[in-house]
Amino acid sequence: MIRRNGARTSVTMAKAKPYYAEGGLSALYYDVVTAADARLRGDEAIYCGLAPASGSILELGAGTGRLTCELAARGHAVTGVDIAAAMLTQARARVAGLEPEVAMRITLRLGDMTALDLRRTFDLAICPYHTLAHIPAGAAWRNTFATAARHLPPGGLFAVHLPRLEVMRSLPAIDPSAMVMDRPLEDGRRLRLYVRDRSFRDGINRLEQVLDYVIVDPRGAELQRSSERLVYFMQDPVPFAESAGLALDRDPIGQGDDGDIWVFRKTS
Repeated sequence: MIRRNGARTSVTMAKAKPYYAEGGLSALYYDVVTAADARLRGDEAIYCGLAPASGSILELGAGTGRLTCELAARGHAVTGVDIAAAMLTQARARVAGLEPEVAMRITLRLGDMTALDLRRTFDLAICPYHTLAHIPAGAAWRNTFATAARHLPPGGLFAVHLPRLEVMRSLPAIDPSAMVMDRPLEDGRRLRLYVRDRSFRDGINRLEQVLDYVIVDPRGAELQRSSERLVYFMQDPVPFAESAGLALDRDPIGQGDDGDIWVFRKTS
C-alpha cells in the first residue's frame, strides 16, 4: 500500500532531481542543514568510542567530511568513501583547511560502498547518518554489509546509522507552503526548505520526499530553487549482517529521536 500526502504528486516527484546530485543545492548546503540538525549531536563520540585509540576507521558515506574531520581530530586515521563527487569536493576543501597533522590522517576516495575493495582492513567501519537507507534494502544492503566485513579483521566492528521504521510510517501530513527550515547564509542571503511532497510504501518500506531548497536575498526575494528527491528504505538489518558474517554486538544505540546506530561484530 502507498500512503501519500502532498500536492501535484506525480509531477513533483518526476521533476525532482536526486538528492546530492551535481548542480543541486542539497549537496552545496549540506553542512548548513546538518549543523541545524540536533538529531546528529554527539554521533562522533559514539563512533570514536567504538574504535581503539588512534585506530583506523573506514567511513562509508563520508559526504562533506563532517565526521571524517572530527574523527581525525581525535587521533584516528580515517578513509572516507562517497559516491557523490559534489560532496567529496566539499570534503576536500574542508580537509585543506585543517592543521597539517590532522589532514595527514585523512584519505578521501570516490567510490561505491556496495562494491568497494581497498585490499586492507580497518579497526572500525562506519556507515553514518542514514547513508545505507538511501539505497534499496535488498542486494545493495547485502553488498554493503559484505564490503564492511571485507574490510574488518575478526572481531572488528561495523556501526551503521538507520532510521526507525515506525517514525518513517507515522510522519505527519505536509503543508507544501510551510517552511521547515530557515537558515542564514553569507551576504545576508537565506536558505529555506519546504517539504513539497511525501509518500510511504509499505512492504518495501520506502519513504520518498521532495524537498524544495530555496535561496532568497535579504529582502526575501527568491534567487534560486531546486526540487530534490530524498528517499529512505528500512528493513531489519540483522539478516543482511549475518549473511556477511557479522553478528549483532549490542542493543542499538539511540541517535536523536528518529534513528539508531546498530553495531555488528565480525565473527571470523
